[in-house]
Amino acid sequence: MRVLMFGWEFPPHISGGLGTACHGLTKGMAHIPELDVIFVVPKAWGDEDQSTIQLLAAENFPVRKKSVEMRGFLKEMTFLEIHSRIMPYMSPEEYEKIDKKRHSGSSIYFNTELIGKLKFTGKYGPDLFQEIANYALIAGVIAEDLSFDIIHAHDWLAYPAGIAAKEASGKPLVIHVHATDFDRSGGSVNPAVFEIERRGMEIADKIIAVSNLTRRTIIEKYGIDPSRVVTVYNAVEPSRLMDDLKFRKKGNDKIVTFLGRITMQKGPEYFIEAANKVLKKSSNVRFVMAGSGDMFPRMIKHAARLGITDKFHFTGFLKGPDVHQMFLMSDLYVMPSVSEPFGISPLEAMQSNVPVIISHQSGVSEILKHAIKIDFWDIDAMADAIYGILHYGALSEMFKKYGKSEVANLKWETSALLVKEIYDEVLCQ
Repeated sequence: MRVLMFGWEFPPHISGGLGTACHGLTKGMAHIPELDVIFVVPKAWGDEDQSTIQLLAAENFPVRKKSVEMRGFLKEMTFLEIHSRIMPYMSPEEYEKIDKKRHSGSSIYFNTELIGKLKFTGKYGPDLFQEIANYALIAGVIAEDLSFDIIHAHDWLAYPAGIAAKEASGKPLVIHVHATDFDRSGGSVNPAVFEIERRGMEIADKIIAVSNLTRRTIIEKYGIDPSRVVTVYNAVEPSRLMDDLKFRKKGNDKIVTFLGRITMQKGPEYFIEAANKVLKKSSNVRFVMAGSGDMFPRMIKHAARLGITDKFHFTGFLKGPDVHQMFLMSDLYVMPSVSEPFGISPLEAMQSNVPVIISHQSGVSEILKHAIKIDFWDIDAMADAIYGILHYGALSEMFKKYGKSEVANLKWETSALLVKEIYDEVLCQ
């Protein structure tokens, strides 16, 4: 079975958990002999791990510019016509014979102008919606050129690409919901993002949610039939870096770490408030906020207003070995997310022998037994839990021992087998 998979990022070039999850799942799929994965991203940098997949970059395809009017979804946009390198016998002249086309009930009109290759940033900048639209058009051409059995699109940025590939090829589409805009925005959804998410869910033949929390959101907020939504939990990739990192922290101060995007969704302000309470009782504790995001400057000011900056440190965005190095230094990891569809970072902390505190409002709380769980808004409970782990050695050791054993059984190979079962079901329909 050949899978045409669309994503927006792939390690080592990631901004969060999406790329990590895509990498883990595809590595898990590599253990299934009958699966062959082609992974498409807007932009590739050349240093991605391609040991288990074939990686294609959308920007490597020559293009033609079209001024397009679409009645319906995304009413007026500039799209691009792609001359695929995979299909060398199709000439530009053959494309130019097309002057009008009906597409899923929508009329499309265009003028053609040769412009060469299309560039993608592969990031989340001001031209994001244009890049998503361009990516979708390229996906349609790739789908016409390649031979495959099923399409798999990861998160809203890739849903239009998945839809375009489905319409071009007639092959079934599975979408993977790693988060919704209800999670990212706290309920104040972006109408354009919501529409892309809703349309992807309605057109998909099957929807994979990363937790039951996310599954309920899909059903309740987007009006999707429950029979079309299946939960497949994420996992954690075994770390091979730990033995190579010999550095250990100096001094006797305990280190409590927050690692993630510094955005409303992740609850950074609650972590700072809890830190302030703990520091009033313990002087030998340091708190670290590792990450970047739109709330970063505000959180620095917040810590300064509380007068705790001598014990509170901001590292900026960390990835790869730096993440593992941070865990090696940590005595406790806290994830106070307001709405977390899953949350891979607690699993990475636990396999690094770090106890974790997570919010009940996270998908990972559904499967973890050896983690302390609190409500994100309950600052007193969070502070009490932090204080308890840091001051009661037996409690900390218990969570380290059983936590590491627990995450050792959360394998991407298991998740991949469940996804393969979904593929089989869809293909039999």
